Amino acid sequence: MRRRKFISLSVAASAVGWPIVARAQQPALPVVAFVNAGSADGLAPRATAFRKGLSEVGFIEGQNVTIDYHWLEGRNDQLPALMAEIVRQQVAAIATPGSVVTSLAAKAATATIPVVFGVPEDPVRLGLVSNLARPGGNATGVNTFSQEVIGKRLRLLHDLVPKAVRVAVLVDPNNVSSAKITVQEVEKAAQGLGLVVQVFHATTISEINAAFTALAGEHFDALYVAPDAFLNSRGVQFATLTARERIPATFSSSEVVSVGGFMSYGSDLEDMSRQVGAYTGRILKGAKPAELPVLQSTKLVFAVNLQTARSLGIEVPSGVLSIADVVVE
Repeated sequence: MRRRKFISLSVAASAVGWPIVARAQQPALPVVAFVNAGSADGLAPRATAFRKGLSEVGFIEGQNVTIDYHWLEGRNDQLPALMAEIVRQQVAAIATPGSVVTSLAAKAATATIPVVFGVPEDPVRLGLVSNLARPGGNATGVNTFSQEVIGKRLRLLHDLVPKAVRVAVLVDPNNVSSAKITVQEVEKAAQGLGLVVQVFHATTISEINAAFTALAGEHFDALYVAPDAFLNSRGVQFATLTARERIPATFSSSEVVSVGGFMSYGSDLEDMSRQVGAYTGRILKGAKPAELPVLQSTKLVFAVNLQTARSLGIEVPSGVLSIADVVVE
């Protein structure tokens, strides 16, 4: 008798308890898809900066937002399928800091899910927005103007390596727009400096290695690496190869210099990622991309690695050193 009573009370308690459990369940967190053409190991600071931007408007990963990271490692051919899957998941927003290719793929995949980009070119010309002040669609973000400083970066390289005459230019042909503009601007600047340039292509890790094998046989005096998310993410590989071939190289991202690259000049891409994170957070709070003006990021960083310079036998002029924003000892 007592046993039956105990069982009945237990079942009743369980029945009463279900609504309490249901009320205690938390709603699913909004999901942001973070898509980058590079690799996680090479561009980890970008993801950190993105999370910092989110936190500035009150979103902390794992607490009130989930971030799904997608690192393509140069495999841009996978973008259509990836974006289709992201759209099927109905994420709250898609963030594409630092790459034209990923930004265009996101914009092409959806007209409703907010897209927050970070691109080095005019987003109106790219077709990402109709107007900088009032984007008018589902996309907005940051324009970093990296393409506008291509010629100046070559001049800085020439200042550091004045005896250089033959310069190899490495581009990622999958990043069509960036590759085209880089070649045009480098060739234009090279004419004024009396330099001879030759273009090489690389879309994968193995193709970067192959390009350096070709460089070694041609005896180039310097290397100019195009602004590209995948190429920037291969900083350690470039540091190793340029040290082996003893060739001074210039990059668009200071992240490469921090791991052994010779020099860089370009937009502050970590700050760009932070801004993309902050805009993503504002959209999660209800702001409409159509009404958020495209931000103009004009913060530039000139970085030099003195240890690499010494290993290459290069003496950095004090005048050039004095204008460097970052000096790696």
